[in-house]
Amino acid sequence: MRRMAELQTYAGSCHCGKVRYEVELDLKSPVISCNCSMCGRSGTLLAFAPAAKFKLLSGEDALTDYVFNRHAIHHTFCSTCGIKAFAKGVAPDGTETRAINTRCLEGVDITQLNVQQFDGKSA
Repeated sequence: MRRMAELQTYAGSCHCGKVRYEVELDLKSPVISCNCSMCGRSGTLLAFAPAAKFKLLSGEDALTDYVFNRHAIHHTFCSTCGIKAFAKGVAPDGTETRAINTRCLEGVDITQLNVQQFDGKSA
């Protein structure tokens, strides 16, 4: 039997607080630990949400965009503190998506997340 999504609203931010957002996520679903050259170095634990469930509250002017490899994911980071709180991309079904760094969410104990390994080095 398939489990129903348990969406909750979370607040997220960079380290200095210039970039702030809200996002609806189901953190009972697995989060991704990717070993690609970007995620492996930054240590992100990613959860994915449709762009419609994401609201940037502040800091658009502080965001710097970085793309590499296939230029499919826009890795955004705060130009002041350097933290990568989320990224922008498109899901395989064509839906505009946000990849949320769960380490940047308030009140989330990452030791309680279901972490799934993803081999981004080979993708």
